[in-house]
Amino acid sequence: MENKHCHLNRIKPVPGAANISLKNLKLVTVAGIAAVAFTFTACKGGSSASSSDSTSAATTTAAATDSASGGGKIADIKPKGAAPQWGPDIKPQMAAVIEKLGSFGDKPIPQLTAVEARKNHTAADAAMGVMQDNKIPMPDLKVDTMDKQIPVNGGNILLKVYTPQGATGNLPVIVYYHGGGFVIANVNVYDSAPRVLAHGVNAVVVSVAYRLAPENKFPTAHNDAYAAYEWVTKNAASIKGDPNMIAVAGESAGGNLAVATAIAARDKKIKTPSAIISVYPIAQIDMNNKSYTQYQSAKPLDKPMMMWFTKNYVNTMADAKDPRINLVAANLKGLPPVTIINAELDPLQDDGKLLEQQLKAAGVTVDRKVYDGVTHEFFGMGAVVPQAKDANDYAVSQLKSAFDK
Repeated sequence: MENKHCHLNRIKPVPGAANISLKNLKLVTVAGIAAVAFTFTACKGGSSASSSDSTSAATTTAAATDSASGGGKIADIKPKGAAPQWGPDIKPQMAAVIEKLGSFGDKPIPQLTAVEARKNHTAADAAMGVMQDNKIPMPDLKVDTMDKQIPVNGGNILLKVYTPQGATGNLPVIVYYHGGGFVIANVNVYDSAPRVLAHGVNAVVVSVAYRLAPENKFPTAHNDAYAAYEWVTKNAASIKGDPNMIAVAGESAGGNLAVATAIAARDKKIKTPSAIISVYPIAQIDMNNKSYTQYQSAKPLDKPMMMWFTKNYVNTMADAKDPRINLVAANLKGLPPVTIINAELDPLQDDGKLLEQQLKAAGVTVDRKVYDGVTHEFFGMGAVVPQAKDANDYAVSQLKSAFDK
């Protein structure tokens, strides 16, 4: 159920995370231990994952920002200008990130081709800029990575596997889907969230480089997402994972894929996930609802971007009604516990609300938090946005509880 207490602490998510609702969730996810990672290489869209490294992503912990010698403090981060009209109550740290994003002067996503849009700056770039401007230190998270190619229908896709350093025995596994509206971003752009989850939960995280539209139209991303999950259920031991403890997680478009994959696993009668973490998911098709209307001009994600993402992913608008995209119309019965995280200043806020309602109606255990004063893509900004750290800690706690059962 929606957490009322959290509303008091809401981190108001700015609508339009990193260029698109699910699109470029390039932000970096912050996780347990207040760690937030911002990847330098993720600043611009690349197509392949970086190979094994232990601390390639520059990371920061909220705690470190206050204690590191000579480092800046999150509390001191403030924007130079006034709050945007669409977010008069935006948190100062969030506003600073959005202001920095605007300073790059990129063309709006809807005016670009997909190839051009993938070259735009992202919310992750803006967060990194704010860190540099405020001298926020960046300690490393001790996580190793390796790349694997797996076969899928029509080709191969890359999986980037994150393993906590020094871990022993078979660990829980989290299959993670990045954001980007099914059109932009990649596993390098979203390197931080998997790294933070691996560190915070002490789990193996498998980040899925599903194929993007418009080169690969619906349902390619959904099929790839399921194929990766199925591969993990059969091969968990080969990546030091426990096949009996597998969860799915994702942001924006990836939040949709996490739920859709769990539904597919149920229908195909393979092992269903232990838990689902869905961060500001795309879950329905009505772009005239309350949050779409109130935050239609929000940043980094706005209504025109969502329309652009949809147009690029679907073959025809009839596809948008497919229950794999329009999750609120899907059969949701029998799913594992679902955690939904939403930002207040986000066109997709009501997507999460409607999904929560439909999950409850289907008898599924749901816990949802809405963070005030933050926007889409805030989840990966724990190094500079306090509400993001809280959301990361919440996700880590939910996953640990699921794996402990």
